[in-house]
Amino acid sequence: KPPSWAADLSLTVIGSVLAVLMVILTAILELQLSALRLGGVFIGVSVIVAVVANYGIAWFALRATARKWAVVPPALIWLGIMMIAAGRTSEGDVLIAGNNWVGLVMIAAGSLTFGVVGFRLILSPSK
Repeated sequence: KPPSWAADLSLTVIGSVLAVLMVILTAILELQLSALRLGGVFIGVSVIVAVVANYGIAWFALRATARKWAVVPPALIWLGIMMIAAGRTSEGDVLIAGNNWVGLVMIAAGSLTFGVVGFRLILSPSK
């Protein structure tokens, strides 16, 4: 027996909210890890975390809501957080400095991950 429209709507809202919360938390973690150094040299662990986390969150959003559009809000929020982090504050502070190759690659790889997932969803047949 299929769920009622109210139960379906509730699951969609809850799944979307959880995906957004997950992307906010992982974006903060990724920003913290982007400055991680080993022996004074940047290590790219945040790039791997961004790709794996963004793919996992997109998968979760799609499975939890059964709606292709559910991938869009976490992707936009993640990108917005990264754009804010890459910009300067009025005091001149930045979270991702221009000389931090890890942060720049993390933004590119994380964005590409959401882009690939979105492209695959566009090409997939509707149920």
